[in-house]
Amino acid sequence: MEYVSALVPPVVMAVFFIGLVRVIVKTQGGAAKAKEDAAVDAALARAESARQASAGGDA
Repeated sequence: MEYVSALVPPVVMAVFFIGLVRVIVKTQGGAAKAKEDAAVDAALARAESARQASAGGDA
């Protein structure tokens, strides 16, 4: 019976991991995709402009 107690934690973790992957895949796209993409694009633009501003100030 020790083998059962040794196998339970990895099996439980695998089940939760599969569930997490399914949730991530299901939430990709849909109605909020354009809004999420715009938010990511805005964050990347802010990071890029801050990087350029700091590089321009050093030069």
